[in-house]
Amino acid sequence: MRNEKQGSEQLQTLMQSGQISESMSFNGTLTKEDEEMSRSALSTFKAKEEEIEKRKMEVRERVQVQLGRVEEETRRLAIIREELEALADPMKKDVQTVRKRIDVVNKELKPLGQTCQKKEREYKEALEAFNEKHKEKVQLITRLMELVGESEKLRLKKLEELSKSIETIR
Repeated sequence: MRNEKQGSEQLQTLMQSGQISESMSFNGTLTKEDEEMSRSALSTFKAKEEEIEKRKMEVRERVQVQLGRVEEETRRLAIIREELEALADPMKKDVQTVRKRIDVVNKELKPLGQTCQKKEREYKEALEAFNEKHKEKVQLITRLMELVGESEKLRLKKLEELSKSIETIR
């Protein structure tokens, strides 16, 4: 629509400047001079149209180049954003892994701690029982030694009595 308007304006300009006359022959046909001027105006119009198309293509190409740059910059910004996030906590994955491992170890420690406490109680009870039995053994050994000592004394006393009785028999 715009091109038609420009073409119409150009025709009017050419007519006003006298390059195209409004005269027509009596039978309604254009004169050779008018035809030539019309062709000249038409070729000028076509040349302008081609120039406009050429400029339009140039603008389109520049837009495509700019879009390519924008896409490349978008990719670069995405990479920078990832690097920035990684920079915030470069050891984030390692920290998370260690924290998870700590949680697992804590869960494993709880039953082990309970087992240790149970075994410790059992050990204390066994040690106490051992000490009581050892004490009882020491008491029994002491009693045995007392009894053996008394027995020896009695046997010695009997032997002495027997010895005296043998001496009296003589």
